[in-house]
Amino acid sequence: MSNVMIVGATRGIGLELTKQYADEGNNVIACARDTDAAKLLDELASGSDNIKIEQLDVANPSSIEAAAGRIGDDTIDTIIIVAGAVGGDPVNQQSIDNIDIEEWHRNLDTNTIGPLLVARAFKQNLVTSGNGNLMILSSQLGASTWPMGGMYIYSTTKAAVGKVGKILSLDWAAEPITVSIMHPGWVQTDMGGPQAEITAEESASGIRNVIEGLSKEDSGNFYKWNGEIHPW
Repeated sequence: MSNVMIVGATRGIGLELTKQYADEGNNVIACARDTDAAKLLDELASGSDNIKIEQLDVANPSSIEAAAGRIGDDTIDTIIIVAGAVGGDPVNQQSIDNIDIEEWHRNLDTNTIGPLLVARAFKQNLVTSGNGNLMILSSQLGASTWPMGGMYIYSTTKAAVGKVGKILSLDWAAEPITVSIMHPGWVQTDMGGPQAEITAEESASGIRNVIEGLSKEDSGNFYKWNGEIHPW
């Protein structure tokens, strides 16, 4: 049994990760930006003794610090940061001719800066584990090798958070924490749409399998949900 924190647990991949970890008997801290609107998470938690819901808005530094204060020095073995934003309409907000600058700034807070602040706030909880794992969900669209134009806001903020994860792995090289970056696949969620390639169940299961197989030597790697290394 381990202690797992899922940041962004209200739906999709985060909700499914919460379910799978709790079903196996792990203690799960399920973080939601708006706990009053987390209906599916509430329903899941009501049927489990292993799920604790915490309010945490990854785009709000004060919210992150408040959550860290409530959790205190409790050991956390694994943190998976799922929370993210898509950046708005691909044509009307993310094309070269129609860039929504305010949306870009909002997505930078959510997709890039927020994960770094979460990592900083809960570093000691992972250190206490003695074998902590921090995984940040990015996207293949954030890879320089991915041949797709457009989606400026989403792609750049996801590319930036990949670099955040890489730098953390270097800064924490002497700490008992393995940092990894994850492309969760093109997933059938509200963000990915019904035409996507894999289900949330498949993505979450793959993510868990990757984490289970990680060692300190893997810190800083960018993975696909199926365990393959994703080229940067």
